[in-house]
Amino acid sequence: MTPIDTADNLGCPVARTAQIMGNKWTPLIVRDLAHGCRRFSELERSLGGISPKTLSERLKRLEEASVVERRCYAEVPPRVEYSLTAKGHALLPVIESMREFGRRWLANEDCPTDPVEPERAFEPAPPRIPDPAGR
Repeated sequence: MTPIDTADNLGCPVARTAQIMGNKWTPLIVRDLAHGCRRFSELERSLGGISPKTLSERLKRLEEASVVERRCYAEVPPRVEYSLTAKGHALLPVIESMREFGRRWLANEDCPTDPVEPERAFEPAPPRIPDPAGR
């Protein structure tokens, strides 16, 4: 690939989407945020094997791409939650297609169970209603 043939220069929608989704952890982060807000520690636990540094970098990239929203709460200790934006929710059919491809073509009995039940894959997260204290 020549320097001219980068995803930025190709203008290809697949290449641009691959820039966001094209690494080991990002699709799994999107999958885990599909049903609502998660704290950093919850994501770290559900993504066994990811280092805190890698998770932090991926979340930052997803936030920069407007796929994930980060909310900070002025509490002691500080609380930070991550959730999908509308753009992030638009990626869920891609995640579901990956899930179906994996089930059909990459079946492996040693694979841990997917934490999202297939019948709930496209259910939207419940609406976020702030409490009177603004949290």
